[in-house]
Amino acid sequence: MTKPIDVEVWVRGTTDAHTLTLPGVSADATLWTDDDVRHLLGEMLLAIERLKNPGGTPPPVSLRGFSWIVSPDAEGVVVHLEMQMGTASAGPFRIDEPMLTAMITRVLALPDAPAATSTTVH
Repeated sequence: MTKPIDVEVWVRGTTDAHTLTLPGVSADATLWTDDDVRHLLGEMLLAIERLKNPGGTPPPVSLRGFSWIVSPDAEGVVVHLEMQMGTASAGPFRIDEPMLTAMITRVLALPDAPAATSTTVH
């Protein structure tokens, strides 16, 4: 059974952060593939979009135009994304920080996958 992953989201111009659950992301980061990392990043970007434009149709996602960092936490590491619209933080994940940083770096260096371009945010 997959444990849901929560993401803390703040939309620029608002005063409150919100917690949303990310669909389809495994909590066991040690088993992640590059596709899982791509999915995590896409869902984090979509979480910002959902709060910014509630009820709207989710746009395609492109893994471009945002800053990111993997930072240590008492229980593992946390992934933070920031873009003009706002920020999203997910975790903690029990995975080595350099390993997850390398995975994200590798995923972002690849062109967007055709499936991700049609279902994934920018």
